Amino acid sequence: MADHQKYTAFRKLTDNRFLNLYEMDALTRTGKSFHYYFASREPEDRIKLNTHSNRASGMAVFAVTKESPHRLVMIRQYRYPMDEYLYELPAGLIEEGETDAQAAVREMKEETGLDLTVYEGGNPDLRRPFYLAQGLSDELDSMVFGYASGSVDRKQMEDSEDIEVCFVDKKEALRILHEEKLSIRAGYLLIQFLQLNEKEPFSFLNITNET
Repeated sequence: MADHQKYTAFRKLTDNRFLNLYEMDALTRTGKSFHYYFASREPEDRIKLNTHSNRASGMAVFAVTKESPHRLVMIRQYRYPMDEYLYELPAGLIEEGETDAQAAVREMKEETGLDLTVYEGGNPDLRRPFYLAQGLSDELDSMVFGYASGSVDRKQMEDSEDIEVCFVDKKEALRILHEEKLSIRAGYLLIQFLQLNEKEPFSFLNITNET
């Protein structure tokens, strides 16, 4: 057992296509045993407990409209665990063989009908995957930035999805932050959007490692 390993065994408790529950025989800092539970979207052989990899499971899209960079594309989506509509960014899982950018283009089209032109400039460290809910899950997601164009179309939306597409300017962003329920990822990126330079909307990605 590695010095840092704080468990002796784990078991998969469910068999679902998209999300599964695991039980760990975990150890406290002083070596006492207890049960710990976590969820993962990954196949059992690819959960982070086994691989410790930095491979993203999913991604979210920070896209401004191409003709009017002062508007951010958001979605208002029904979420079953809360029985509520939440403001979020378009997002989804990365399918086998896809890159983060390819998944972003596909998900943007499926959820909104809009076309996404991916912005590839700036510091790539700001687009690497980060954990979402580390106390509950090993889900690791990345951000994809870009420009949205075209028209809203709900034809490709899955039947289980209830999504309204929103074009948010800074005034509406402030209202959402003040009044609405939203994901933490969307919340922090709305704060970033409030500082956005419309002439260079992704200039905030130009941070260097020496900054």
